Amino acid sequence: MLLMLLSFSCSSKLDFDQVNDFKLEPVFIANLSAFEIPANQFVVNGMEQNMVFGAKDFDIFRDASFQKNLRRADFFFEINNTINKSYTIDILLLDGNDQLLETISFIVPAYSGTQKLITQTEVFENARVDLLKRTKKMEFVITMGAGPALNANSPGSLKLRSSATVYLLVE
Repeated sequence: MLLMLLSFSCSSKLDFDQVNDFKLEPVFIANLSAFEIPANQFVVNGMEQNMVFGAKDFDIFRDASFQKNLRRADFFFEINNTINKSYTIDILLLDGNDQLLETISFIVPAYSGTQKLITQTEVFENARVDLLKRTKKMEFVITMGAGPALNANSPGSLKLRSSATVYLLVE
């Protein structure tokens, strides 16, 4: 009787090759960089000065697994200038030998009494993602443009916030 029951049991052929079609596509969102510079910090010994922020390390791009699986990265930038002076902000992407790989530039108009947020998204995919994988450092260069002279009592600030959305493909 048991033999007869087993011969009528349900079974299907198992396909273990399905594991070869398995893909994970995780997405990570993280803060990239942020700063706020008061207007008076652009004045040193009574003289207006441009600023250069030392190179910031990109630790996440050193992980071999991360580099292998990185398919796309979107960098989002938001800049708010409340200083009555225009600026150019250049973000330099550098390799391990401090060689320039790419420059991301922003033209920031002078504050005129109403808030004007400058937003920009930089998409890294295909050949550009390969460049990003070689990036080891990020440097900020802030150059002053037109506007009245600044002094130790000048109001306002220059703010930058940024984030990265990273897309991976794990097969």
